[in-house]
Amino acid sequence: MRAQTKIPAAIRAPLALLVLSLAVITGVWWWMAAPVTLPQAAIGPGAKLDCVSYAPFRSGQTPWKSTIVISEAQIAEDLVELAKVSRCIRTYSIENGLDKVPELASKVGLKVILGVWLGRDQLKNAALINTATVLAGKYPGVISAMMVGSEVLLRGEMKAPALCEIIRSVKAQVGVPLSYADVWEFWLRHPDISKCVDFVTIHILPYWEDDPVRAEDAAAHTIEIRKRVALAFPDKEILIGETGWPGRGRMRAGALPSRINQARYITQIVERARKENFRVNLFEAYDEPWKRQWEGTIGSSWGLYDGESRALKYPAGVAVTDYPFWKLQLCGGLLLSVCVFAASFWTSRRQRMLPRPESWAAVGISATVGGVLLGFAAEKWLYESFGLFSWVMQSLLLAAAVAAPLLSAMAVMSERALPTVRDVAGRSESRVRSLETVILGGTLAVVTLVAAVTALNLVFDPRWRDFPYPALTMAALPLCMVTLFNRSKSGANPKAEASFATLLAAAALFILFNEGFANWQSLWLCAAYGLLSVTLWRLQPGTVRWAVRTVFGAASAVLPSRLQAAGSGPGSPGLQAVEAVGDDGKS
Repeated sequence: MRAQTKIPAAIRAPLALLVLSLAVITGVWWWMAAPVTLPQAAIGPGAKLDCVSYAPFRSGQTPWKSTIVISEAQIAEDLVELAKVSRCIRTYSIENGLDKVPELASKVGLKVILGVWLGRDQLKNAALINTATVLAGKYPGVISAMMVGSEVLLRGEMKAPALCEIIRSVKAQVGVPLSYADVWEFWLRHPDISKCVDFVTIHILPYWEDDPVRAEDAAAHTIEIRKRVALAFPDKEILIGETGWPGRGRMRAGALPSRINQARYITQIVERARKENFRVNLFEAYDEPWKRQWEGTIGSSWGLYDGESRALKYPAGVAVTDYPFWKLQLCGGLLLSVCVFAASFWTSRRQRMLPRPESWAAVGISATVGGVLLGFAAEKWLYESFGLFSWVMQSLLLAAAVAAPLLSAMAVMSERALPTVRDVAGRSESRVRSLETVILGGTLAVVTLVAAVTALNLVFDPRWRDFPYPALTMAALPLCMVTLFNRSKSGANPKAEASFATLLAAAALFILFNEGFANWQSLWLCAAYGLLSVTLWRLQPGTVRWAVRTVFGAASAVLPSRLQAAGSGPGSPGLQAVEAVGDDGKS
């Protein structure tokens, strides 16, 4: 019989860890991307929506540029699709080519709630009102109502008496029902406006409430608010003029934007409206990518249709998943894990010494965490990069997040300490010469800088800022592993690193309490800030010895006994390295 080829004992443990890492990554993505089949589709054959908000702007187009005029062909293309799922559309303005909407809507059988945008400029208000009244007279069978102003009280651009006067003047010129739209609370604060309108139009966006509502409770909250407003105005019809749920973006308290939550909320609220016989206008028809510049990711993802492909997000009979491209994301994560293990094995071969068992444990943790989070980080980079500065920051962080597990694994294997700014950019006589160490130090600098910028943004302007927790965790955890296992010979805390560590720790505490403990994205991000802060401070010598011993003991308990036979028993390099760590933290 031919002798069976045996895998060397020194390879079996890392190989087993690699297989375990790949299995964990696959399992996590399979679980996260599991599709959900809703009991009833909100948008299906034979069940059209009552109405939906419509804005025609696509990538590169924005209403803030008054010179942009959307072509009739582009609007007509959208309306053909919307006529398949809705009986009506609501517009907010008649600028930028939107004055053509009534004519184009008439060709596909859509009714229009025509919006007149009001602001501080009285002359512009008058011009828009004049155009709207002409359209109302020209298309009486298409324009079912006019919305004179939207959230102008919320924005503080007009007082209630002045608004009421404008509404009365318009009412005298047209023969269609008139209303004004605002957040439901402002109707309760200014009830006299109801005397000027034919029906009350309220906006209920559970995600944006002062006390954000979880997606699971959002539909019930909306129904409750509508009933509350109906009691306040018993002689008026109540139209829910805006309601919806974001498909992606940052959490607010326990309110989580996601595709599944968006599809579920739309289904629930539309079904309740049909059963209880009240009108609801969904916000909104199409995602609006242009809004990311002003409102972040959260402002651009409320649509029933994708803003780029213009395809319906949740067709009837199709299960919904939060990660439609999860297989591609999974493959990227698996590849990263393999590369981390390959880099570690190559480094250990080059060092010509048996790695410490805890080194392979550190590699396994970094590879697995990085493999799981890479897909999330890449997706957030794709959707959360807006504007040149944001794109540069997000790109640098993603690049560092991919590099950190690879470089850190090599450093752990070669027992090379994490370099400081002084080591990389100090005086020539004290500067390190190793290219790998310089790149590792540069990666740490990039991660620290981007982390500081994002932390300050979340402290001073947090409302729409995204949480970069996947990429930051991918980078911070491996870097912390290097600090944990490979103590620098310098016992002093470098001033630059200590300053950034203090900043990140203080910012994390503020963000933690400002965002609340129901926001798991915020909690995760604060933990990542804390991890990076600890890394920058450098662990104290006694802590290093205790941590190394603890990790070594845990690794020894789970690794195969063959590994000890291969050289990790008493007197082996791995154990000697632990024993050599004295109370001063130096080898």
